[in-house]
Amino acid sequence: MLGGCTVGSNFERPAAPGTTNYVSPGESASVRGAGPVAVAGAGPALHWWTAFGSPRLDELVDQAIAHNASLEASNATLAAAREQVNAARGRQLPQVGVNGRVEHEQVNLAAFGFDNPSGNPEFTLYSIGGGVSYDLDLFGGNRRRVEKAAAQAETQLRQTEAAHLTIAGQVVNQVLLIAAIQARIATAQTLLAEDQRNVDLTQKRQRAGEGTLVEVLNAQSQLENDRGDLPQLGQQLAEARHLLATLVGIPPSELGLTDFDMDRLTLPTQVPVTLPSELVHKRPDILQAEAQLHAATANVGIATAQLYPSITLGATATQGAPDLGDVLGSAFRGFDLFAGLAAPIFHGGTLKAERRAAIDQARAADATYRQTVLDAFRQVADLLKAIDSDNRSVANQQEAVSVAQRSLGLSRRSFEVGNSGILQVLESERLYQRATSNLVEARARQFLNVARLYVATAGGWIGQPALAQR
Repeated sequence: MLGGCTVGSNFERPAAPGTTNYVSPGESASVRGAGPVAVAGAGPALHWWTAFGSPRLDELVDQAIAHNASLEASNATLAAAREQVNAARGRQLPQVGVNGRVEHEQVNLAAFGFDNPSGNPEFTLYSIGGGVSYDLDLFGGNRRRVEKAAAQAETQLRQTEAAHLTIAGQVVNQVLLIAAIQARIATAQTLLAEDQRNVDLTQKRQRAGEGTLVEVLNAQSQLENDRGDLPQLGQQLAEARHLLATLVGIPPSELGLTDFDMDRLTLPTQVPVTLPSELVHKRPDILQAEAQLHAATANVGIATAQLYPSITLGATATQGAPDLGDVLGSAFRGFDLFAGLAAPIFHGGTLKAERRAAIDQARAADATYRQTVLDAFRQVADLLKAIDSDNRSVANQQEAVSVAQRSLGLSRRSFEVGNSGILQVLESERLYQRATSNLVEARARQFLNVARLYVATAGGWIGQPALAQR
């Protein structure tokens, strides 16, 4: 009966939201042309990155999960949190200890009022003993401490899951970024070939007496200006590779080939999106906020229990003798049975203030949880709209490239027959360059936003059984 008395409110898991959509009906996506479509349901599969169809990408994610130093630190912190739960549970059981002691001493008889002409006695004492104590935990303070420790371990578990999910997402993002940069480099090299073709045409016309040196210089100027973009793209590619190596836990020199091509990557036609009512039970940051709310609720019980009395039962037994051979003899045995009561009388309002602070902290944790849910829903809503916008943008840019390419062809033929100057060709080429660059950017953004949507709705990380242990 006493064991069933636990003060403080029991934690109740927050109810799932009643909303069924991330965006309002007026914002519902209307897909134009080919592109990924979000499909509401159970959410992404466990290894969601395989949807991009790149074995090398899959290999890099697995390598990051196995060797990323930040994940190793998070895993170790999780193991420590679980041991803290075991430690808290251990304090609920009877505490048993033994002790042994050897001491050599001289007794000062004069301090006790005795007159001993022969001097104070000096002797050696051998003793061995043990004791047991047990806190009845009348009001459940220890039980709430175990509950709090378990909730804190749950917090660390969810944080570790979030770390795994984040690292996987970062690896995928870096791979997609590398593919995008390499697409920009390929586009730049194609444009340089077009620039060189313009230079050759103007030089040919000059030699034939149909062109001027100004036209040649204009074409050469465009070539050199466009050539200046390549070093910056090369630097961006190197930095992206170096960060990818860091994520997978190796030096940049050991990364190996990263010849990712957007044309060889698969853009998923359907992206499974977790329903709002399920997202709150899957997404690690929401589950982490929920566990923090649980710990704060248990802390209110701990602070409340400190306002009430506590009773401790115990016993000790000691064997002590001046000769080692007599230390276990019954004549040298002593024991003690005790029961202790401790109750707070006056602490200057400290205990009540601590309870009020715990209640305020629980309120703060509840508000943080609700804000985390709203932030998660906003993030998913933003990405759903971004995917729709990306589909439109890619379709528009593909049309722009087609028109600019036809315009460039016509301008060049007009220049070759002498109907227009080189400036018109260069202007058409700049429009074509801008259109092709915008298309590459739109496609890269499309890939990245799909990956971000996978991360935003992927739920927890259950790829490593060790993380799911309780």
